[in-house]
Amino acid sequence: MLSNLFSPIRIGNMTSKNRLLMSAMSINFGVDENCCVTDQLVEYFVERAKGGVGMMLVGGGSVHPGGQELPDLPQMYNDDCIPALKKMVQRVKLHDTLFGVQLMHGGRQSYLPEKVAPSPIPAPAVVKGEVRALEIDEIKELIACFGDSARRCQESGFDFVELHGAHGYLINQFMAPNCNIRTDEYGGAFENRTRFLFEIIEDIQAKTGKDFPIGIRINGNDYIENGWELKDTVRIAPELEKVGVVYLHVSGGVYGSTELTIPSMYTPHGCFVHLAEEVKKHVTIPVITVGRIKYPDHADQIIKEGKADMVALGRSFLADPYYPEKARKGEISQIRPCVGCCLGCIHAVLAKEPGSCVVNPDVGREYKLKDEKTPEKSLKILVTGAGPAGMAAARQFALQGHQTIICEKKQDTGGLLSLASKAPGRGELNDILDFFRQEMDRLDVEIRYETELSLDLINEINPDKVILATGSMPDMPVIKGLFQTKMDLVTNVDVISGKEQVGKNVIVLGGGMTGLITADFLAEQGKQVVVLNRKKSFAEEMSSNDRYYLRERLKKGNVSLYKNVSVKLFTDDGAVFKANGDERTLTGFESVVISEKQSSIRDAKKFEKKVKAKFHLIGDAKSPRHLMYCISEAEEIARSI
Repeated sequence: MLSNLFSPIRIGNMTSKNRLLMSAMSINFGVDENCCVTDQLVEYFVERAKGGVGMMLVGGGSVHPGGQELPDLPQMYNDDCIPALKKMVQRVKLHDTLFGVQLMHGGRQSYLPEKVAPSPIPAPAVVKGEVRALEIDEIKELIACFGDSARRCQESGFDFVELHGAHGYLINQFMAPNCNIRTDEYGGAFENRTRFLFEIIEDIQAKTGKDFPIGIRINGNDYIENGWELKDTVRIAPELEKVGVVYLHVSGGVYGSTELTIPSMYTPHGCFVHLAEEVKKHVTIPVITVGRIKYPDHADQIIKEGKADMVALGRSFLADPYYPEKARKGEISQIRPCVGCCLGCIHAVLAKEPGSCVVNPDVGREYKLKDEKTPEKSLKILVTGAGPAGMAAARQFALQGHQTIICEKKQDTGGLLSLASKAPGRGELNDILDFFRQEMDRLDVEIRYETELSLDLINEINPDKVILATGSMPDMPVIKGLFQTKMDLVTNVDVISGKEQVGKNVIVLGGGMTGLITADFLAEQGKQVVVLNRKKSFAEEMSSNDRYYLRERLKKGNVSLYKNVSVKLFTDDGAVFKANGDERTLTGFESVVISEKQSSIRDAKKFEKKVKAKFHLIGDAKSPRHLMYCISEAEEIARSI
């Protein structure tokens, strides 16, 4: 099983025990005030090395203080960083993992007030601010900085380095015509635009020796007008092999591209595999592919079919550090899955916050949890509600040896998240529910369906703790005419569950995440949909990457979006509202779908005064929010008791 994925591979003078690479991620934590690595980052990598990955990369290794992509990433531009790096390497290398550093300079995509680039052209998205063109002597200095940084990595004991020549960072900026309009030896012709990269490789080899392995992450396509294209990668790939590059890691996209570098759940799995497949035809060195390769059997198939030699995963290793070992053992159902929401990882990091993971609250806390001990006393825990929060709490309690029972008033598990997974493109939300469902079986957690919390149930079970994960329900707003209208008045829960049907012309009140996915759900059925959003922005609770794909879907002709709306009144067949200072009237509508606020369901808390057990609220029952808080609160409450 998965014999292709778990076969060894020779890369330069290295041998990886399997075909899995943990790609470099700018996780934005684990460094001190001088950007030297701390125990937080050490334990983050150690945990993933223990998990069995063949190769692993430190992300965001800045070669120059003026090219720091984010504020809290490890520096490679000062010899003072070496002692801490050595400590990290020594800890990781105990687990038979090839360990490297991705060296980079952010260029115009750096989070710094003063940005430099090949040409004074600002980044097209995400990072704003003026950009200054590099002088020739500064270019030479940066080339030397890459070489010096690689030498520091070698002295620290790393096995290899990877040059970040993709995703719109400095090396990619030199190569792409749309951001390099220089007229000197570093601009214009293909040979000139790629000169910076080849001179970096030459400088590294001069300082580390030609036996020290250098890989490169390179775009197969920038997916932006006048950017770097697949034909360019195919052209440069044999030349990179000739100068001694040991592998090519083929990705895609830049800030502002039509295909995002870190795609969300809306994107097909293996979205960049075709790029690696084409590049592989032109070189003999290993080619690594990336891009929403989530399931082990998919990764194995890519290797089997010869589309790539290795597969890079990023977010899947955030979600579950032990992904490789579980896959190797055939314990596929025990792999905690990434759901492609992009919220805890890329969205948080771009907001200059520490990276995390919606489905795995332990990311960044590995150093605090490494000495965690199982409680000496086993408790009896009653969890009310089998949604994601309830099942996450029950799982954690069971892992700690507590006897755990769930009561669920419905006939199935999943709560509102199972409904959200029915919306177009959001089926992967059900993956985390399936994971929890299978964990309930594996850990012998009893679930009593069609059972509401009652005094009789509490007295029967006699729990030490009661965990209320009872969720939330749509809140009905008070707007003139809403309850007098002749239109059908339903909620997003009614619609997506199939409990209620709506007419052909529908008003959706609410432009948050639930409002937009409800609009998409209805548009997919051919309904004409108008979304009235009373807030200033759409779906603020979603990651920008996830929201981008949803907004693109909503550009269909049958969906109209209005934000910052003031609803004057609802009429018999429509509404009167103001948007952008203009008053508008909707007529000819049959249905209104309420999809604004949610209200916590806490009725069961009334039993607390009548029993000995201590009650705890988690998830939407505590306060309606997104999935990250549901799971993190659930696991934290289990650890704190």
